[in-house]
Amino acid sequence: MAAFITSLESVAEIVIVIALGFWLRNSGRLADSFKGNISFIIMNIALPASIFVSVLKYLTRDKLASLSGGLIFAFASFACSYLLAWILTKVLKIRPGRRGTFINMFANANTIFIGLPLNMALFGTKSLPYFLVYYVMNTISTWAIGVFFISNDDPTKEKGTKQDFNWRKLLPAPLVGFLVSLVFLLLAIPIPEWIDKTLDMVGGIVTPMSLIYIGIILADAGLKSIRFDHDTIWALLGRFVFAPAIMIGFVTLGASIGHGLPALESSTLIIQAAAPGLAVLPILVGQSHGDVEYATNVVTTSTVLFVVVVPILMQVINFI
Repeated sequence: MAAFITSLESVAEIVIVIALGFWLRNSGRLADSFKGNISFIIMNIALPASIFVSVLKYLTRDKLASLSGGLIFAFASFACSYLLAWILTKVLKIRPGRRGTFINMFANANTIFIGLPLNMALFGTKSLPYFLVYYVMNTISTWAIGVFFISNDDPTKEKGTKQDFNWRKLLPAPLVGFLVSLVFLLLAIPIPEWIDKTLDMVGGIVTPMSLIYIGIILADAGLKSIRFDHDTIWALLGRFVFAPAIMIGFVTLGASIGHGLPALESSTLIIQAAAPGLAVLPILVGQSHGDVEYATNVVTTSTVLFVVVVPILMQVINFI
């Protein structure tokens, strides 16, 4: 019971800050351009700084090697999620224009703007190295596989037409910050204390600014636009039930054969597997002439429902 109350309190903190962003946007105190500005600051400045400092603070060369197990679990989870989602698009007869969104809802999560602040609120900064394991796999999955399903779901595209892939999307600024930090870690390059403190201060804005950003997204999308049709319900089941269940299955299997993960790492991977849908999904779907309204609906709905899902999932984790 105490753990349930703790998880509710942690989620309540998150909801309050999200509500602040929602109110500021709806009250007209934030300009239309602010959402883009805050997104740029978080993605390209604050988050890389936070990741750089946290890796050097919480990781050692010996501990880095131990994270490889988490990568294997995450890879297996993503692979199974893609397979299950693809099968369900056939069984449920998901129409063209929605299939790419449907598959991405099963496999890929909003690790940056929702997964990260949620993880920090629930488990603290010590969980960041484990978060990075999932973040790396999620980034590669999104831009190497997820966009492939979306682009090939273009209803206006002739069969056999190929699109050029932008490999630079596989190296967003947060991932670059992670890779640079690994170089400093492996080569034992010292960082002056004043630089470390500066980066730590800049990185400290990630969580509150990310939560405010979520509130802005919800305000722009409009809560009244939320609806639950057949395809939306199954996509939400994929995001909140099937994806974490698959991760739980692999974590449990690993523990049963003597390859268990630390409790904090397994909890982080499970929580991240249940994070809401990618915020960029409507943009990607729009570029491929897909059903943008459907993509917006599942992202908005999953963002709202995660508040209910997290306390339940925390209770499930306590029994693992």
